[in-house]
Amino acid sequence: MFSSLTSLALIGALMGCSTVSTDQYEATALVTFTWKVEYSLNRTTDKNPRVELFASTSLLNRNGIKPEGAIIGPDDRGLWWPALPPKPTLDELEKLERNDEKAGKPEVLREVKYEITYSNGNQTVTLPTNYEVYRQVVKTYPSRTPLELTLGVNDASVEKAEPQ
Repeated sequence: MFSSLTSLALIGALMGCSTVSTDQYEATALVTFTWKVEYSLNRTTDKNPRVELFASTSLLNRNGIKPEGAIIGPDDRGLWWPALPPKPTLDELEKLERNDEKAGKPEVLREVKYEITYSNGNQTVTLPTNYEVYRQVVKTYPSRTPLELTLGVNDASVEKAEPQ
């Protein structure tokens, strides 16, 4: 048992979770509205409806500053959103029906993709991140307080940002 735990700890140490200190950084949150419609033969019994995506609009939030084109916001997470894309028309919905399928009610999907860009020596690195890192950058960005970034597995993401 002890050797198994030691092996797991060693594997975890070898796979990543390194840290980087930087005072050159910015965080982005790409927000997207997309219309989604589920198609099914019977909405009450069909457990796996077919999903179709329609029009979408996106807006890039950078360091918490209101972006040009923002219509909605800031929301309860400090994000600004674009205008909703045009709702699919009845003709568009019916056009994608197959066999005896019926279109469900159009729903709006809200998606957010967070990234952080930072300088590491003489190179610039952009990695996916999470809401907590985005918010830490928003709070420290105006003062350019140096941050210590904790990288994820294989240094493929930023999991944590702490002021130094």
